[in-house]
Amino acid sequence: MKAALNLIFLLISCVSMAQQVKITIQESRAKDTISKHIYGHFAEHLGRCIYDGIYVGEENKIIPNTNGVRNDIIKALKELQIPNLRWPGGCFADIYHWKDAIGPKDQRKHIENLSWGNIRENNAFGTHEFLDLCEQLGAEPYLAVNMNSGTVQEAMEWEQYVNNENGSSSLTDLRATNGRKKPWNVKYWGIGNESWDCGGHMTADYYVNLYKRYATAMTSYSNTKKLYRIAVGPGTPDYEWTETVMKNVPARRIEGLSVHHYSVFDWSNKGSSFEFTDNEYYKTMKRAWFMEEFISKNDEIMNKYDPEKRVELIVDEWGGWYETMPSGGGLLYQQNTIRDAMIAGMTLNIFNNHADRVHMANLAQTVNVLQAIILTKEEKMILTPTYHIMNMYKVHQDALLLPTKIEENSTYHDIPAISVSASKDKDGKRHISITNVDIKNDIELEITTEQLSNISAQILTSNKAQHHNTFDDPNKIKPKAFSDFKLKNGRLTLKIPALSVIVFSETD
Repeated sequence: MKAALNLIFLLISCVSMAQQVKITIQESRAKDTISKHIYGHFAEHLGRCIYDGIYVGEENKIIPNTNGVRNDIIKALKELQIPNLRWPGGCFADIYHWKDAIGPKDQRKHIENLSWGNIRENNAFGTHEFLDLCEQLGAEPYLAVNMNSGTVQEAMEWEQYVNNENGSSSLTDLRATNGRKKPWNVKYWGIGNESWDCGGHMTADYYVNLYKRYATAMTSYSNTKKLYRIAVGPGTPDYEWTETVMKNVPARRIEGLSVHHYSVFDWSNKGSSFEFTDNEYYKTMKRAWFMEEFISKNDEIMNKYDPEKRVELIVDEWGGWYETMPSGGGLLYQQNTIRDAMIAGMTLNIFNNHADRVHMANLAQTVNVLQAIILTKEEKMILTPTYHIMNMYKVHQDALLLPTKIEENSTYHDIPAISVSASKDKDGKRHISITNVDIKNDIELEITTEQLSNISAQILTSNKAQHHNTFDDPNKIKPKAFSDFKLKNGRLTLKIPALSVIVFSETD
């Protein structure tokens, strides 16, 4: 009996030791900056993202708005300090013709959204409305060029319309006639979208040749900002596509390469956004963790042709994708749960830790579509768990990445349970973000830092991955102060609850 008890005690001790995760913040190795653009967003003409989501029209007297854009949306996005916004797609970009949506709204061409539901759109939200919104938000616009049904001339003229100086051409005259004299100076331009699929089902070789035509025509010339041209990269582990682009596009014609990755465990049956099993949760998190491998392998190929990392990686679509909720009243409308908070925390840690190559990322999508940060219902609006994670993590924007080392990491099935990233901002304050994706187990952490004094922390958590905010209970999931930790002699110890994201920030 005594021997059996000793064995049980030994097994319990081993389990306890296995869940003691050691994290070291290696500040002396810091050299890379976490680009604020990693915290970007994506707004496509899809479902209720633009119309009835962001834009309700100037004539709407029920929902307070500025030039047709909901004031509560503007306030929420300003709070996030969103650095950039990608528009108009997505697949929609490859059927979009920008000239259809400028000028007097009663004269704009009505179109059929062939990409998403064959829905009629009146083009009330076009180039002026989008770029003016970005100005209100203090965000950089990221325009996606129609490379499928459009032309090189159409793309070149769009760039000239929004960027050229006053009176330099008939296009700038047209812009002034439509109410805008000074240029917007749009820097970020995506040339094509998913050209291997909805953007034209092209081969990599064909895409590269076409890309070079667009990238040559779309040139800064005397504009105040140098154009940042983003080429299409893979959306699957098709690393040959990456190789083809990096090998064949001249360095002077490319600034960024985009990749897409969604945390979908089964494209034929994506499951419910809020009624899912523990096994479906695990499969989703495993797909989210694949982002680490996806970035690493694309970076490895890019290093062959660009060891100086001049061409940056742009993850301009990422997030969870589940079956559409019919009750949401729009295509790709889904709930947003603690599961999505775990996806966001883990993924943002991955992006931060690859700051040497990853320059921009765009969560899909902003309002009422996929892993949305905001959901709307008539005059009501709720902030999702993902919104709160983005708000907690904004402390990392343009901060110096502090490399981290994890030892004895606990595992959730076969993926790491703990992910972490750390930074030091321009004021010298340090921040540490930690995610525990384990659905059941709290995990003991010991964090060693070279320098850390007074800190505070916020936590987002719940005891079920399915928990979410609703219009009847909009604040069920929100960040709370977290104080259950000890800091002594540069060593931070705590137990991070299951299904939790914690952000520590140094205080004065």
